[in-house]
Amino acid sequence: MTTAHVTCPLCEATCGLEVTIDETSLVTRVRGDREDVFSQGYICPKGASLGALHHDPDRLTAPLVKRDGEFVEVTWDEAFAEIDRRLRPIIDEHGKNAVAVYSGNPTVHNAALVLYGRVFFKALGTRNFYTATTVDQMPKHFSSGYLFGDPQTIPVADLDRTEHLLILGANPLVSNGSLMTAADTRGRLRGIQKRGGKIVVLDPRRTRTARLADEHHAIRPGTDALFLFALVNVLFAENRVCTSEHVNGVNEVRALAEPFTPEAVAPAAGIDAAEIRRIALDLADAGRAAVYGRMGTTTQSYGTVASWLVDVVNTLTGNLDREGGVMFPLPALWRPRRSSPFTSGRWTSRVRGYPEVLGELPVATLADEIETPGEGQVRALVTISGNPALSTPNSARLTEALRQLDFMVSLDVYLNETTRHADVILPGPSPLERPHYDVALYALAVRNVANWTPQTLETDMPQEWVTLLRMAGIAAGQGPDVDVAAFDTMVASETARRTGVNLSLAEGRTGPARMIDLMLRGGPYGLSLADLEAAPHGIDLGALKPRLPEVLTTASGKVELAPDAITKDVPRLRAELDKAPDGGLLLIGRRHLSSNNSWMHNLTPLVRGGNRCTVQVHPDDASRLGLTDGGRAAVTSRAGKLEAPVEVTADVRPGVVSMPHGWGHDLDGTRTRVAAAHAGVNSNLVADETLLDVPSGNAVLNGIPVEVTPV
Repeated sequence: MTTAHVTCPLCEATCGLEVTIDETSLVTRVRGDREDVFSQGYICPKGASLGALHHDPDRLTAPLVKRDGEFVEVTWDEAFAEIDRRLRPIIDEHGKNAVAVYSGNPTVHNAALVLYGRVFFKALGTRNFYTATTVDQMPKHFSSGYLFGDPQTIPVADLDRTEHLLILGANPLVSNGSLMTAADTRGRLRGIQKRGGKIVVLDPRRTRTARLADEHHAIRPGTDALFLFALVNVLFAENRVCTSEHVNGVNEVRALAEPFTPEAVAPAAGIDAAEIRRIALDLADAGRAAVYGRMGTTTQSYGTVASWLVDVVNTLTGNLDREGGVMFPLPALWRPRRSSPFTSGRWTSRVRGYPEVLGELPVATLADEIETPGEGQVRALVTISGNPALSTPNSARLTEALRQLDFMVSLDVYLNETTRHADVILPGPSPLERPHYDVALYALAVRNVANWTPQTLETDMPQEWVTLLRMAGIAAGQGPDVDVAAFDTMVASETARRTGVNLSLAEGRTGPARMIDLMLRGGPYGLSLADLEAAPHGIDLGALKPRLPEVLTTASGKVELAPDAITKDVPRLRAELDKAPDGGLLLIGRRHLSSNNSWMHNLTPLVRGGNRCTVQVHPDDASRLGLTDGGRAAVTSRAGKLEAPVEVTADVRPGVVSMPHGWGHDLDGTRTRVAAAHAGVNSNLVADETLLDVPSGNAVLNGIPVEVTPV
């Protein structure tokens, strides 16, 4: 028996795991690493399933090429030759924009894909770049970019020291924290209460987090921005605003907030005006407080304004960059400092004219770009660890669009609802067969830590960074047999130049290990990869510290609290005050602890129990609509229709129905037997691809108007 200490790559919490492996390379046990400097033994069902993922018989172990409509296993050289044979002519004839890329959520949890994906993307050079970000958190990047100068400069709640936490549209007890890397979120939230602090949750559904909280207010979906503006209104009216020399735009925010009194907002938000006022004053008077918003605030019609207002409230209460408030992590890796402030809209999508944000376009318009003829039409697609056929709005339309492509390549470990449309599938190693470092997530951690996971088990499968460099060679016209070692050294040399570190210091390393070593050496703590290799449980770099103003990269060098790119959307929000709720039903999503979007459903340990894909309906709505618990209902929107079992529960507020996302594994042509046996229903069949947050282009997945009828 051997024991390996690894960082779990299956969600944002970055928990340390202790993995026991026998002499046949069988994973016999996975448990929390009690010595891990961050998670200290915490483990959730996803982490415990790491062995099941490694041994999943449906996980692909060889490349697949589609011949005469059927997938056959081929060698790696044959797979790359096929890609070169079919992809290059499309680029040569129609240009680079004829090829689109979709990068899925698991990419962020994989160091090789984070570090070498950008090499492939740059070589390809397409403007048709899409990721899961635009069905998730793009509004937060957009607002942070204009507030702080960099879309990756995102303040996180200082959970370990705060005395008052206001949570909107987030369920961290189930998500384990999102855009807030926090192992053992339950323990950290209970710590707030043990310190005598208070947790307040606003969510249309009584979630697990809401049950733990001291207060829960069932806000109407899509009205978080109205509620937050009412808080701002109260702060000014009651003279509770804290000013700072590092902040511009306070007076502009004051003027913008004037119409959003608690009395004006209450009918739309569904929260009494007196309660709104009390919540605002409690927050202002708390010693150290933080406001945290997540999926419910970003995947709605006013996602950018809501995301902006979260930080406006944190700033006006004096809790930005304050211990116990919201703070900016200082990750161990070198991070490039922007030479110019963030901007968006450098180009627009061809068909619907949506502006670019962070170099990508809204995935909600990908089907348009495939279906619509003309110059720049998308004719080929590369997907990387993503399942947009399930995870994007009006997924049935995108599924049909995928059938029209001339060529499609997928880098994925499963033959799933998306990759079944591919012509070539390139698998990757399991998490235990590759090294790992959380490049992106430590920049969002509630405590500064660093942890390196060496490769635990040997494999004959090429590492994903090798696959991506070969793909980059094809995209750059160098063919499928590019000199990977030379290409890797070129990439590392550029990283060494930018970090100011001598490349020879990482001598003997290749791939992500060399890149991480260079970036650690160029980082703020002077670490090296050898330091992390000598600390298998990680290195604790300390609590978050104030970083203003040095963290800012705005043109003024200050927090720009009222940027025009955001505030010009306020009149659209203001118009909502004049609209009375129409009494129709609104669909929202929900999470489960054992699930992470669509990519954890083929593991038996994670799909045990009852049917999770129910339509949750309030008893009053069920009675009015003739729905019965355990019966079936049809859910219909402009985009489509689905059927699902009914779950009558007072956990959702009247006028709201709730379904989880990422399911619908009952389609032909897949090889995910466990998922197919627990297929569930794809809620994105009724998500509307025409409903977007205007500034960021993020899809609206919460607050979708629907009709529900008994079947």
